[in-house]
Amino acid sequence: MPQELLLQVSPEIASNDMLLKDYLAKQIKVSSKDIQHISILKRSIDARQKTVKFNLKVAIYLVGESFEENKIQLPDYKNVENAQEVIVVGAGPAGLFAALQLIELGLKPIVIERGKDVRGRRRDLKAINRDHIVDEDSNYCFGEGGAGTYSDGKLYTRSKKRGDVNRILELLVAFGASPAILVDAHPHIGTNKLPQIIQDIREKIIEMGGKVLFETRLTDIIIKNNEAQGIVTKKGDTILANKIILATGHSARDIFELLDRKQIFIEAKAFALGVRAEHPQSLIDSIQYSCDYRGENLPPAPYSIVKQVGGRGMYSFCMCPGGVIAPCATSPGEVVTNGWSPSKRDQNTANSGIVIELKLEDFKPFAKFGALAGMEFQKSIEQKAWHLAGESQKVPAQRMVDFTQNKVSSNIPKTSYVPGTSSIEMGQVFPRFLTQILREGFVEFGKSMRGFLTNEAILHAPESRTSSPVRIPRDSETLEHIQIKGLYPCGEGAGYAGGIISAAIDGEKCALKIAETLK
Repeated sequence: MPQELLLQVSPEIASNDMLLKDYLAKQIKVSSKDIQHISILKRSIDARQKTVKFNLKVAIYLVGESFEENKIQLPDYKNVENAQEVIVVGAGPAGLFAALQLIELGLKPIVIERGKDVRGRRRDLKAINRDHIVDEDSNYCFGEGGAGTYSDGKLYTRSKKRGDVNRILELLVAFGASPAILVDAHPHIGTNKLPQIIQDIREKIIEMGGKVLFETRLTDIIIKNNEAQGIVTKKGDTILANKIILATGHSARDIFELLDRKQIFIEAKAFALGVRAEHPQSLIDSIQYSCDYRGENLPPAPYSIVKQVGGRGMYSFCMCPGGVIAPCATSPGEVVTNGWSPSKRDQNTANSGIVIELKLEDFKPFAKFGALAGMEFQKSIEQKAWHLAGESQKVPAQRMVDFTQNKVSSNIPKTSYVPGTSSIEMGQVFPRFLTQILREGFVEFGKSMRGFLTNEAILHAPESRTSSPVRIPRDSETLEHIQIKGLYPCGEGAGYAGGIISAAIDGEKCALKIAETLK
């Protein structure tokens, strides 16, 4: 049996196999030659003190002890070409993992995706960045893999109670992700690696008899006697099935409008909204690691910060070390920001959403829109940003200290946001109450993280797609919509997930419930 140890070591030891082996040999009082293999079981960074340490949990195998590399395998999927069909609307994490689970359960998924596959999608992303052209069906939010493909691949989740996180991580490893995601406290794949993994998942679905239809937008749901019967697509095609998983993501406004128009019960949901702040990565490193130079043995430093300001939570969201800010509008006439990092997190800048909790009463000016009031509130800010920045995909921007002092920045340096910036006083973008909370909050952030409040930091507005502004209510036991039998609202767009892992878990849960019903 291997010996398991919990230990704290320097970054140099943690990043060098030979040094780690020598260190462990001394700890267990053997020669390093007696150690056959070391498995890292858990890894995290402790930067609370001036000297940064790595926390490791390791398993040590001595010479002569039985040891085999644990290669993660895919489940034994069976061909489902002739099995009962289930429609899955959306090829994001919720939809793709629902489809895989359906196959595992002997059901045939018909996945429809309004956008293009990952390769075709790249051309449309270039058009946004270079030509400021937004394709409503193919952009950073819509297309194969959904928003998750181009939102960094961060896999950390607090939703441990929602389901089996390790199962999702192991499936991702089986499809090509680094095994490090099974070990790291804050696992991350990287936007440059995710497209191939997503493509491999799609190919497995098709290989096992499922279908994946791109550039196929849902325009209607066929309902008879409050039971789902199938769907109609923008091309005019009808696809029949009495089980439909609706996993369209938090930005599918046309789906929310369709449900509202058909008097399918939905409700407004509070979300968070704010800006995306970009700092030099070296500055964040110096703050978090208490050093002038990070060195090669430490990864680019992240940060996480939460404050109560004016009776509301203000916090960092989707923090991207060594990353860039991306234009994430889903329709012409709006500006939206998000952030991502490549797998090496090797860019010179760090960015994070800095957002404020909204309340349902904030949407009162849009009360005439009923359940869509939050969505219209969100839309109004994105459209205002577009007008203020010159009616293009340029983004309103302001230096952080200037923002707190209500002063237009005389110049904005080039940031990682490729379409460009326009120097705007941010108070013009947001309602007065949000502007005031943001100003006070950044001052408070600066007190907690010395050096964070600086004019080297550039604010980009808005960060508005943190979660869905609508919830599609479902029964807590059956997971079916509370009104329409056979309709399974799922993932972020339905208000039941908040990231890649939780969305994937929710997709699997819906697939399991469908299988139970059919049995």
